[in-house]
Amino acid sequence: MSQNLDEWIANINKMNIKRSEINLLIMEYLISEGCKEAAESFKTEANIDFDMNENEETEEQIDRRIAVRSAIESGKIQTALELINNYYPELIDNHRHLYFKLQQQQLIELIRNHEVEKALQFAQGQLGVDNGYLHLNELERTLSLLAFENPENSPYADLLQPAHRQHLASRINETLLKEQTGRSETPTPKLVTLLKLLPYTQNELETKKVKFIKLVDLPQGTFAPNGN
Repeated sequence: MSQNLDEWIANINKMNIKRSEINLLIMEYLISEGCKEAAESFKTEANIDFDMNENEETEEQIDRRIAVRSAIESGKIQTALELINNYYPELIDNHRHLYFKLQQQQLIELIRNHEVEKALQFAQGQLGVDNGYLHLNELERTLSLLAFENPENSPYADLLQPAHRQHLASRINETLLKEQTGRSETPTPKLVTLLKLLPYTQNELETKKVKFIKLVDLPQGTFAPNGN
C-alpha cells in the first residue's frame, strides 16, 4: 500500500537524526568549499561547538584559498594567477593542465568583454607556449566564440556561463586544499556524498518496486505528491 506525502514526512520526522549532526555536515561542506564567512555565521546562528582552529588549514590559508576562488568566480583571472604565484609558487609548474584552464578562462573573459584584438594576441602569445598541455579542442571551442556577433547565443555559449567559472574555481580550490593539507586526495564533503547517493538510492528502490515518496527536485526540495 503506497503512502501519501504527509504520511511519508511524518515517518521521516520520527527518525532520530540529531540536528547537531546535520549542522556539522553543513559546517564541513562550507569550510571545504572555502565559504569562511558563511561558516562563521552559521556557527554562530546554529550555536555549533566547532573550533575553526582544529581544521587542517590555518585561517590565513583558508583566506588565501578563498581569495583565489573568489577572483576566478568574478572573472578576475589575472588577479587569481597573481595570488597563486604569490602564495603557491610551485602550483603552476606542478599542475600545467590547470594553468591552461586558467589561461583559457582568461581568454574567455576577454571575449566576453568584446576585446577581440587582445583576445587574439593573448591566444597567440600565451596559449601556444606550453604545447605539452595545450587542449586543442578546448582552445578551438573558445576561439570559435569570436566568429559570432553575439557569442552568448552561439553553440559555445556554455563557456560564457557562470557555471564554467565555478567549475574551474572548484578544481583550483580542490588542488589548493590538497596542497595546504598535504593530502594526496581531498576527501569529498560528507554532505556532497550523501546527495550523490540520493539518486542511486531512489533508482534502486524503483528497480525493486519499493513504494516511497520520490524527491523530484533537489534544489527546490520538491517531493512527488503521491509516491513514485
